[in-house]
Amino acid sequence: MEIKDLKPALIWQCFDEITKVPRPSCHEEQIRQYLLDFAKKHNIEVETDKCGNVVMRKPATKGHENAPTVVLQSHMDMVCEKNSDVEHDFMKDPINTYIDGDWVKAKGTTLGADNGIGMAAALAVMIDNNLVHGPVEALFTINEEIGLEGAQNLGEGMLKGQMLLNLDSEDDGEIFVGCAGGIDTTAIFSYKKSLSPENFVFLKVNVSGLLGGHSGSDINAGRANANKVVARFIWECSQKWDIEVSEFNGGNLRNAIPREAEAVFGVHSDHEKEVMKHLHRYRDEIINEYKSVEPSINLTIEKTEKPEYCIDSETSLRLVRALYSAPHGVYSMSTELEGLVETSTNLAAVKMIENDQIKVTTSQRSSVESRKKDIAGQVEAHFQLAGAKVEHSDGYPGWAPNMESPIMKISADAYEELFNVKPAIKAIHAGLECGLFLAKYPNLDMVSFGPTMTGVHSPDEQLLIPTVDKFWKHLCRVLEKVAEA
Repeated sequence: MEIKDLKPALIWQCFDEITKVPRPSCHEEQIRQYLLDFAKKHNIEVETDKCGNVVMRKPATKGHENAPTVVLQSHMDMVCEKNSDVEHDFMKDPINTYIDGDWVKAKGTTLGADNGIGMAAALAVMIDNNLVHGPVEALFTINEEIGLEGAQNLGEGMLKGQMLLNLDSEDDGEIFVGCAGGIDTTAIFSYKKSLSPENFVFLKVNVSGLLGGHSGSDINAGRANANKVVARFIWECSQKWDIEVSEFNGGNLRNAIPREAEAVFGVHSDHEKEVMKHLHRYRDEIINEYKSVEPSINLTIEKTEKPEYCIDSETSLRLVRALYSAPHGVYSMSTELEGLVETSTNLAAVKMIENDQIKVTTSQRSSVESRKKDIAGQVEAHFQLAGAKVEHSDGYPGWAPNMESPIMKISADAYEELFNVKPAIKAIHAGLECGLFLAKYPNLDMVSFGPTMTGVHSPDEQLLIPTVDKFWKHLCRVLEKVAEA
């Protein structure tokens, strides 16, 4: 069976089509054209703004023209992560989906259910003529995963609606009414090239097989950070022997916990065997430390070709010390909502870039604006002490919960009517676009919900099939209740 054969048919068929369209962040041209072609094919009113966002509009079913307009919101782009042994070009290749029991997965890459299933639900609403609803808008934003660009630059007048359903959540039975704000902090190390010393051997240390995951929703899972695992080993070696670092690369995306990292460093040939033995001891320690959360961790070391140049010794040590000691993970928990991470930081990526520079990308999140600035300031100070040049992104605001929200009550009542259980009302540590929409449309009444997904932002991403049916029924019932209110 293929995913297009699953039920409910409309949403799965739309999702199947979406998985065939390349849509990396910052490269949404093909998925945007798909949406425009979809609207033309089905005679749906459609509009785009200068930024590249797309809005479709569907009139109310007869008799419900005066109901509030509801916006169904999702984002076009997907996180593009793959296992290192997988051949896949996200700019050209479709996602290779398959069914594994109750789950839809992808072979060695991210699935893109974040937020492809939200897009699919909105498209299914636009073409299902059996639904009861008031006026409906479907907003598809660009570049959510890297900077929330579409929400930041949403064109004036694009939305007419009074209520917004963000379809970008990942837990069935939970309705979200708030989210964290975020900011990125980037550190640049500039180095001089130095000739590789005589009588040194060079070794490549690599960590792979980590779970990684979303730097918001998974940051409290205690998972290993590949950058820090590698940096810790090299730092330990630097405490025993003279070292020279020639390469360090790990992680990819600001909002993903890094799963893989590797570095090339040199030691005097007299110490080669000792370093190898130390790696075996270190690997046993790491496996033991993370045995309950990282079942597939893989740490290797091998002799490699001697490079012509290294990073100068001073910068090498500053970089390794900074990465080893950099803050990562949960900084504080909310004192208002039990179990909610309030503030966190993610040591996301380390990349060798042009002009003899090394770029370290981090991201900070908090549901308290002053705490967000504080943790970003601490990360800035940390890397400044290491001699790096530090910059911050503009960031994005959080979304404060409104416990008197009419759409929250409608959504909660609809879920309980359908499934005979009260949904949990929560805030989420991950960033949603809702805070930015509220800044532009301060009277918008919003909630967020979706089907169950796990492993998002990693090749372990999977979508729980039975919850898609529940998600669809819930969405349709919410629209019906708004129309009949």
